Amino acid sequence: MSELSPSRQVPFWHHTHSGEQRWPVTTVVLVVILLQVTLPSSLNIKFPLAICGVELVLLVLITAMNPKRISEHLPAPRTLGLVLAALMTVSNLVSTGRLISALMHGGVTDANSLVFSGGSIWFSNVVVFALWYWEFDRGGPGARAQARHQVPDFMFPQMSDPDLAAPHWATKFFDYLYMSFTNASAFSPTDVLPLTRWAKALMLVQSVTSLIVVALVVARGVNILH
Repeated sequence: MSELSPSRQVPFWHHTHSGEQRWPVTTVVLVVILLQVTLPSSLNIKFPLAICGVELVLLVLITAMNPKRISEHLPAPRTLGLVLAALMTVSNLVSTGRLISALMHGGVTDANSLVFSGGSIWFSNVVVFALWYWEFDRGGPGARAQARHQVPDFMFPQMSDPDLAAPHWATKFFDYLYMSFTNASAFSPTDVLPLTRWAKALMLVQSVTSLIVVALVVARGVNILH
């Protein structure tokens, strides 16, 4: 990722900070792993217990390597974090594909099962995309704490005006989770603007995936109720 030229003024939000806590990310990932385990076998990836077991081991290793604050860029936990995000992405993409196939061919006939399965997969997608945004924006949480990259991938409202930001404001995982949720529910960026092409592409994929899932779940739900 390119840096700003020395002659360009350093933006007010570009500064080092103590880093964010690890536990919010760990908690949300644990919830997703639990949701993946409880999905019906017809919608789940093959060998779900084994896959979720690997995800859990990766999460434990990442937490053990950097249990408290993510205050610096550490290659090992970051690499494991990307592997974990990739594994969760593949697992949820399979579930999304199977859900779409089941909805299109009438494979889901119970309203309660539809709401739980569709909601579980949709929420898991929100978390998975939030992880990618969080891991790649300006080089990841550790790189952001060390102020390694001045050029942002996402423009948050607090970055546009010093009067909108608290002193020493910095993004945290919840900001990316909120951004992912609004993008998945509004099918477009809301208050956070993607600036780089990879950010735009990822938000595009998320919006399309969410739109397809929501549209099919609602349509099938209406048919079941009638």
